[in-house]
Amino acid sequence: MSDPKTPDAEEMLAFYRRLYPFKSIYHWLNHGHTPTRLFTHREFAFTLPGDVYLRYNSFTNAEELKQQVCKLNPTRFEIGPVYTAKPKDKKTVRPAAFKPVLRELVFDIDMTDYDSIRTCCSDASICSRCWVFIAVAVRVLDEAIRNQFGYKHLLWVYSGRRGIHLWISDKEAMGLTDDQRKAVVGWLTVIVGGKEMHKKVNVRTGSKPLPPSIQMALGPLAETFQDLILEDQECFASKEGWETLLHLIPDKNVAGKLREIWKEDPERSSADKWNDFKKQVKATGKGTPTYALLSAAMEDIILQYTYPRLDAEVSKHRNHLLKAPFCVHPKTGRVCVPVDPTRIEQFNPETVPTVMQLLKELDEASQNKMDTDGGEAGEGDAENLKEKDWEKTSLKPYIEMLDKHAAALMDEVRKSMRNAPDLTW
Repeated sequence: MSDPKTPDAEEMLAFYRRLYPFKSIYHWLNHGHTPTRLFTHREFAFTLPGDVYLRYNSFTNAEELKQQVCKLNPTRFEIGPVYTAKPKDKKTVRPAAFKPVLRELVFDIDMTDYDSIRTCCSDASICSRCWVFIAVAVRVLDEAIRNQFGYKHLLWVYSGRRGIHLWISDKEAMGLTDDQRKAVVGWLTVIVGGKEMHKKVNVRTGSKPLPPSIQMALGPLAETFQDLILEDQECFASKEGWETLLHLIPDKNVAGKLREIWKEDPERSSADKWNDFKKQVKATGKGTPTYALLSAAMEDIILQYTYPRLDAEVSKHRNHLLKAPFCVHPKTGRVCVPVDPTRIEQFNPETVPTVMQLLKELDEASQNKMDTDGGEAGEGDAENLKEKDWEKTSLKPYIEMLDKHAAALMDEVRKSMRNAPDLTW
């Protein structure tokens, strides 16, 4: 996927003024209409042209945030934790009294972590074929978090180029300490190790069964392995690819036999090579220790190639900053839009709207309005257009998705307040 044109400062300012959903962002972070500490004590950080970075900004409401964003016209801005004091007052507060106390539990999945296995693209490039890696990760992680931790308020956001972010806003998730966040991430992490480490899955000893939480994901991932790894990506077609596979086979005799077969017929497809491996496993005899060890290795290989690859450091600390939804990726001009996890397979990063596309749609909508009215729009009409400009662009379904998510959070707050015990006498 080739990157579209990078928006200039004038286009970014028009986007912030006319299209950015400040009110929706406010409702999502604040969990209500009336300002609370969830918003007023929240950190915002701005990145300005020339890599100028401004931290510890905070605001009273959505309008204040919009005014500052339009004044600074940042290339992007990030959202941090809720502190014990307003971040803008940090310099006047004792260091010991300024601490992060609440924060969404966040996750980051980046396509570059799949560079060692994807064959269609590399580095910053991404296409609809390798996006399947992200789609699989979203499906597995979304189900694990909902079923194993009971969290309900999950917001998935496309990063604008080659990855996806997850924000979990449940009250229990917001209050997790750093140690608790590390424990959650550790539970969900299966792929561990850098480029120099061949075997990256170490979730069991020898041939013992997988932990139940991972075993549940194995069935769907086995199908993905067949479709994505063997057929689409052909991960074992090249010598480098099948040598990587052989490194993951714990029995040297079996690995040696397969190496000889593939050297004699290097053009065998990835699916054929995987079938060769399965035949070798079967030949060891069901019920033998070698059969059990190799069967476990096959499962581990499926996990290594298909299980979500998490950037654990993003999730471990409450004070970590993450790019705000609906920001614009500076390299692509694409907007960081929410994504429906139930339709993640249909999501195509190449069709995500860019700033230039949205501004063009806005101009066309304004022109159509004037043509319909038979002349120039009056002052009232112009104000009408300005209030909900995003409704006239392809940004509409994405903002509605965030509004629906925020409404569910606000509804939860209302229910908890109704059910709170009456402590008055």
